[in-house]
Amino acid sequence: MEPDVRVRLVWPAPGYLSGYIDALRRGWSPDNLRPEAANEELQAIARNSSTFLAGLVDKEAAGPPIKLPDGSLVPRLPGYRRWMWDGEFCGSIGLRWCPGTSALPAYCLGHIGYSVVPWKQRRGYATAALRELLAEARAIGLAYVDITTDPTNVPSQRVVLANGGVLVDSFRKPEQYGALDGLRFRIDLA
Repeated sequence: MEPDVRVRLVWPAPGYLSGYIDALRRGWSPDNLRPEAANEELQAIARNSSTFLAGLVDKEAAGPPIKLPDGSLVPRLPGYRRWMWDGEFCGSIGLRWCPGTSALPAYCLGHIGYSVVPWKQRRGYATAALRELLAEARAIGLAYVDITTDPTNVPSQRVVLANGGVLVDSFRKPEQYGALDGLRFRIDLA
């Protein structure tokens, strides 16, 4: 499917926050591995929306540790989230990396994760968002990005393949992620 050209990436900002909150309240989660992240984010927004928004862009990894699906905490990597926007909130896409290398620590399954709200799916938004984010990953100096999917998540696999991804391997996710099967795709940026 050809991406809808109306979607663009925006930096999380107060002017877009009401759409993000609405999506969270409607049951969407920016973390497909931790659905409870939606409620955690609503609580963080209620405590201090400015702090919440600032925490979504952490290129220095200055924020607190990251909670994995099993509840364990691991060191934060530099990274940020961008929001998909077509006049209203559509989804989120994030990039994380290790300075000086394209490799990631074992506890980090991939460089990029994305999620489109259910009522905006099948419009090519994830494909367009990933295409735009790849240019940013290249500008950071990454030679490649790895993106993982579940073997049954064919729509996500199509998004990666449409952006030049190549299946690198099938693997068993670490225990923190439930030791489930996964597929690792790589997109060369050089």
